[in-house]
Amino acid sequence: MGFRTPDLPVVDLESWRAGTRAERIRPMARHWAEVGFGTPVLLHLFYVGKILAYLLALYLIALSTAGIDGPIAQWWTEPIVFQKVVLFTLLFEVVGLGCGFGPLNNRYNPPMGSILYWLRPRTIRLPPWPKAIPLTKGTARTPLDVALYAALLIALVIALAADGTRANPGYGVGLLPVWQIALILGLLAVLGLRDKVIFLAARGEVYGTLTVAFLFSGAELIVAAKLVFVVIWMGAATSKLNKHFPFVVATMMSNSPMVRSKRLKRSFFEDFPDDLRPGRRARFFAHGGTAVELLVPVVLFCATGSWLTAVAAAIMVTFHLVILTAIPMGVPLEWNVFMIIGIVMLFVGNAGVGLGDLEHPAVLLLPAVSAAVVITGNLFPRRISFLPGMRYYAGNWDTTVWCIKPSGSAKIGEHVVAIASMPQAQLEKFYGEGRAEILQYLGYAFRAMNTHGRALFTLVHRAMPEGREGEYVITDGERICSTALGWNFGDGHMHSEQLIAALQERCGFEPGEVRVVLLDAQPIQRQTQAYRLVDAATGEFERGEVSVADMVTRQPWQDDVPVTVTFSS
Repeated sequence: MGFRTPDLPVVDLESWRAGTRAERIRPMARHWAEVGFGTPVLLHLFYVGKILAYLLALYLIALSTAGIDGPIAQWWTEPIVFQKVVLFTLLFEVVGLGCGFGPLNNRYNPPMGSILYWLRPRTIRLPPWPKAIPLTKGTARTPLDVALYAALLIALVIALAADGTRANPGYGVGLLPVWQIALILGLLAVLGLRDKVIFLAARGEVYGTLTVAFLFSGAELIVAAKLVFVVIWMGAATSKLNKHFPFVVATMMSNSPMVRSKRLKRSFFEDFPDDLRPGRRARFFAHGGTAVELLVPVVLFCATGSWLTAVAAAIMVTFHLVILTAIPMGVPLEWNVFMIIGIVMLFVGNAGVGLGDLEHPAVLLLPAVSAAVVITGNLFPRRISFLPGMRYYAGNWDTTVWCIKPSGSAKIGEHVVAIASMPQAQLEKFYGEGRAEILQYLGYAFRAMNTHGRALFTLVHRAMPEGREGEYVITDGERICSTALGWNFGDGHMHSEQLIAALQERCGFEPGEVRVVLLDAQPIQRQTQAYRLVDAATGEFERGEVSVADMVTRQPWQDDVPVTVTFSS
């Protein structure tokens, strides 16, 4: 890869364009296997700079607190510092600077959405339960929604500037006032009921849950926060007990800027260039990493400051550093930095605080509820987002692909209040038509390198009328979500029927103008994935399922996964 320019596949455009979609994906998949996305080094350094800015801001915020001064060694175990780390990271995410930021998440101009959308009336919002929760119906953002979002930002800033005025037994510096914590939680909850996208973007399952722990003090706060971390790790590990995760590891490592050798990248696959299923090395990393994430947190929680604590903490820090330095697509970079900070502050700095120190066992309800959501999300993934379900990077996500005629794209550009243009237009503006088309197919290859891509590209043939596929542009639902909602992070729940209906309401698509393939994640107790085919104008016209076994045995360019149809109109 170049320092300032991307390392793209070299193809003869004329002959390449003459091939079928599968034939055009094939060289892109091979390129991904030994190069990755080809991101310029300068862009990776930009993300590194953003991480450093995040850490500097955390340091300055901590020092601004009364009672926190001098070297870090004098205050790094204080719970109020951890409170501010959590609240600043929540602010960082909900503004749009964290997960999903920049070109590595298909955001070119501007590099973020979030605050640019959520402070603007008439942008699209998606309430999670509009029929059940009063005063949440509708998909248009109102001045009230804007005011609530602005109030959350202000409440977070006030808390970050506040001193510890609440007593905290056993520590030298107090905690943030309860009213500030309650206000933040109340605003986040109301916002989440009005627009699930903001709650998900705030990473409510992590930072929101930890903020609930801040209603407690002393040992209760520390133990609750530790258990939330354990639930995150073990929940994520449980979701990786599937056949999909090795594909994620192979794809991520081939894209890692730390793995410079093409030979090493190729070794993560079964038999490059003809068999791009994950090889022995990828399977070892996948299963080994899952074992670490499932077992070591238990040791880390139970250890009480002995050498065992140091070893377990070092293993978990290394675990997150491996993910962080791979700079994965979606860029959950600051989240991994936050987890490392939490390991140091909670499990090392407060290693001696455990279950035996609890005076009010009711605090255990918090991690219990979080674990219940994880379990439900794995059993019924269509019902719960992969974020609160903690299916992080498990390769098992709800996904969508949109088949859109140029007239449909024009309607979206004309009738949807948005900051960013449609993804293809952004690519063409930056790279020109030819290189933009190659980047588009590199995106297809990324999707196809994961197991669900084989099913998605099989199902697009069923979604579009036979003999008329050339009339459509295939766009990943993530990119539609980015343009229409202002934030995306691998969650198909945000670009499913609810978004389709919101766009139809605004754009009035004609029948056949927009067709969408929706593929549900695999429930942990089954070996199939359900799908639906939806016409934006006329509704669902087919549903069925595909077998995971059929997906994992195929190559990224194969779009012939057997389909079992259970309904067809």
